[in-house]
Amino acid sequence: QVQLVESGGGLVQAGGSLRLSCTTSGRTFRSITVGWFRQAPGKEREFVAAISRSGGNTYYADSVKGRFTISRDNAKNTVYLQMNSLKPGDTAVYYCAARMAVLVLTTTAYDYWGQGTQVTVSS
Repeated sequence: QVQLVESGGGLVQAGGSLRLSCTTSGRTFRSITVGWFRQAPGKEREFVAAISRSGGNTYYADSVKGRFTISRDNAKNTVYLQMNSLKPGDTAVYYCAARMAVLVLTTTAYDYWGQGTQVTVSS
């Protein structure tokens, strides 16, 4: 199994930035695809960004493209989500998730989930 822990959430003003981190341990980290998802109250969980096992391929939801950047440092067992130009609509709990296979964009394809970290963007 894979265990994931998110950190870096907080409260920021519109236009501000945050960097989320997702960490795990074990030799399997380098072999997993990692995605970021978010869920606002009363809404379904939605895809935000994902990165391939090697880090060579990344994908973003249209709503965050150009503002968010996903990256990974396999030596540190960490995946990052740099969030710039934050908007109130970005307010949600952000989760990292992993699968032991190639990169996909759908929530149901991910097998392992962290506990989430709250991101709140004020007007």
